[in-house]
Amino acid sequence: MTAATNPVRRAFPPSAVAAGLISVLVAVTSTAAIVFSAATAAGATPAEVTSWMLAVCVGMGVTSIGLSLRYRAPIVTAWSTPGAALLAASLNGVSMAQAVGAFVVSAALITLTGLTGWFERLMDRIPVPLASGLLAGVLVHFGIDLFGELETSFAVVFPMLLAYLLARRWLARYAVLVALAAGVLATAVTGTLRLDRVDLAFGTPVFTMPEFDWQVIISVALPLYIVTMASQNLPGVAVLRGDGYTDVPLSPVIGTTGVANLVLAPFGCFGLNLAAITAAICTGPQALEDRSRRYLAAVWAGVFYLVVAVFAGTVGSLLGALPEALIIGISGLGLLATISGSLTSALADERWRESAVVTFLATASGVSLLGIGSAFWGLLAGVLTALITRRRKAAA
Repeated sequence: MTAATNPVRRAFPPSAVAAGLISVLVAVTSTAAIVFSAATAAGATPAEVTSWMLAVCVGMGVTSIGLSLRYRAPIVTAWSTPGAALLAASLNGVSMAQAVGAFVVSAALITLTGLTGWFERLMDRIPVPLASGLLAGVLVHFGIDLFGELETSFAVVFPMLLAYLLARRWLARYAVLVALAAGVLATAVTGTLRLDRVDLAFGTPVFTMPEFDWQVIISVALPLYIVTMASQNLPGVAVLRGDGYTDVPLSPVIGTTGVANLVLAPFGCFGLNLAAITAAICTGPQALEDRSRRYLAAVWAGVFYLVVAVFAGTVGSLLGALPEALIIGISGLGLLATISGSLTSALADERWRESAVVTFLATASGVSLLGIGSAFWGLLAGVLTALITRRRKAAA
């Protein structure tokens, strides 16, 4: 039996498994602390904090696996990072029951958005160069941070970079996996990998009956819905389309994340949406050369999310065990191909080049207005640039 016909080897391609693992590793280690802060702001007990992590990881795992298998595309979901930051700043004085009520309302609005299809109609009108510029702007800081980290953690990051480049020469498909192995070895040698700090603890769900307070709905639920759609789902769509998955139906995908969020909200699931940064690790050629099978990377990401859900109580200790340099290095290397591809797509068409550059720069600036992140404002700036300059060129 050849590798092409062996079902086990087809289901366990090393590069896809590695992409899924790195995707989850980057998500958990880079933003889980914000989720803990949000739960703490609502006065959550340690058991409720663990339940929050359990709920969001179950939601991400189930939706990533289900949607990817359904549409044969690498659809990775994530918790709303800007949503968690918003909650950390706005839940003080709000009871846990009222917070859960806000989660339910936000999830219902996301579900309604998916059912009506208006978000998909809006995204269909966005030119590919602008979407690619947005994606490049979202991801470019990971590439910059990769090289910036050389100054403070040379002994960890340089071996990863060198291993990646050498693997790109002889083992291109496994370059990111080789870099991860080099990084783990480097952190072990330098003594910065502290696995002895990891305490294994299972996650247990805690149900909270939602309480609907109109003031909390206005001050928490509506902003949570807006930032999730504008700062997360919008760049998430850009990732899919930037890597050529233009036939994925957005309405049922968005609706599914809303329904999953709605079901899991009483257990602390505050927001589910399309992933952008972590999804880009699974949608590019570094996951699999065969684009039609890259959905396996997203499936494996879902599997690893479910593993994290089982050990939800372990996440806190894991954050202290892995050195920041390892996470910055592997996320930057894992996104190099996607950054390159998105910049190429953004600048390929001369008619949209200027507006694509404006989208890229405005998004990369990190500007945040009215609680909405730079992805929305970058796209808006690019659209305005296109409307003004293209009309001027047409008149000329």
